[in-house]
Amino acid sequence: MTYALIDPPLAEPLTLAEVKAHLRLDGGEEDALLLSLITTARTFLESETGLCLIAQSWRLYLDRWQTDGVIPILKSPLQAILSVTIYDADGAAVDVSLEDHLLDGVGRPARLWLREPPSPGRAVNGIEIDFSAGYGEAGTDVPDTLKRAMLIHIGHMFAFRGVISAEQQPAGVPDGYERLIAPFRMRRL
Repeated sequence: MTYALIDPPLAEPLTLAEVKAHLRLDGGEEDALLLSLITTARTFLESETGLCLIAQSWRLYLDRWQTDGVIPILKSPLQAILSVTIYDADGAAVDVSLEDHLLDGVGRPARLWLREPPSPGRAVNGIEIDFSAGYGEAGTDVPDTLKRAMLIHIGHMFAFRGVISAEQQPAGVPDGYERLIAPFRMRRL
């Protein structure tokens, strides 16, 4: 199972104005850094939780179908399955009909079931599933708790901006961050 980002989010969950208000900054000298920290905080939170905060498109690569027919999709909240493609032995792409499928986009992980999917002819990455995931198109769609976690993380990274280079961020997470994102983590047994 490999995931590849196809279309990144068109916006961030937090605006520059929201971050500057949180940090009590008035000037524009740090705007470029703050914009970078917003993206860093979002990508870190998404990697820690498996969530997609703002709408984005992904591709899931599989070698073969699951034996029980149910394909778990670890990015959530899942909005829609855009397409399913298999590759035959000659490497030609074949679209799989989505007419007869079931999708549980609410569960974590999300689950896709296809009735009698054709077998891929390629041994590696013979199946591609394109899907969209995210809370919505704008930051107002993202739960406030996650935005609060991002704000305290951005504040922490901003405070240590001279100690840790931008390329090494995030260097750490502040107290309280883990408690804020804990309900959004995917639990595994």
